Amino acid sequence: MTEGLERDVDGTGEIADRRDDLAARVRAHAGEIARELAILQGGDYGGETFDTETGAWTLKYEAGDVDYLRYEPRSGDDVYVVSSKQPPEPEALERAMADYDAFVESYNAYVADLDGILDETPDEFPEVASTASLVAERDRIVERIRRVADAMAGELYRYDGEYGTYATTVSGTRWELKWDGEAAAYLRVGGSDGTYLVSQYGPASAPEVKRLAPDVAAFVDSFNEYVDDLEADLDRVSLETGE
Repeated sequence: MTEGLERDVDGTGEIADRRDDLAARVRAHAGEIARELAILQGGDYGGETFDTETGAWTLKYEAGDVDYLRYEPRSGDDVYVVSSKQPPEPEALERAMADYDAFVESYNAYVADLDGILDETPDEFPEVASTASLVAERDRIVERIRRVADAMAGELYRYDGEYGTYATTVSGTRWELKWDGEAAAYLRVGGSDGTYLVSQYGPASAPEVKRLAPDVAAFVDSFNEYVDDLEADLDRVSLETGE
C-alpha cells in the first residue's frame, strides 16, 4: 500500500518553461499588432476583433501595447493567450496557437482592405476667414469700458476703501463692479453666472460686447447718481462747536 510513496513524481517545470517562453513570444508578436492598431486608430486605448474559420480573436491595446489577446473558438472555452494574469494552461495555449497564423492573416487582410481608402479624400480646403479686425474692434471697445470701470473704481476706492463692490440694475439686469485698490477687478453683468465685460481673464465674446456695450452709459449714469446722492448726504452734515 505504500508503493506509490516510493515512486518518483514527474516534474512539470520543463513544460511550464516551454509554455512561458511561447507566451512571451506571442506577447511580443501581438504587441507589434497592437502598436500598429494604435497608430491606425489614433488612440491610446482600443481594439479590434478578427474572424477566422475556427473562431474569433479579440486584441485590446492600452498605451500602444497589447492589453489582452483572447481567442474565442466556435466550440469550447475562450482562451486568453495574452493577458495581465498568468499564462493559459498548456493545452489551452496549444489549442489557440493552432489558429494563431489564421489570426495574423485575418489582421493582414484587414490592413490590406484599408489600402487606398483615403485616395479620394480631399486634401484641399477653403481658406479660413480672419477674425483679426473683429477682435481688434472688440478689444478697442472693451478697453474703453475698462478705462471707465477703472475710473469708477478709483472714486470708490477713495470713498469706500481698499476694495469692495458697487452694484445696480440696468434694464432689469444686475451690473456689478468690484474694485481692488484704484483698479477694477471685474465688471460683471447678470449675476454670478453672468458675463464679465472686464476681468483679469480674457474679454467677453464679440456678440456679448455688442449686446451689453449700449447699456454701459446707463450704468455710468446710475453710478453718477449714486455719487451725487452721497455728496448731497455729506452736504447735510454739520459740525457744531461750542465754547
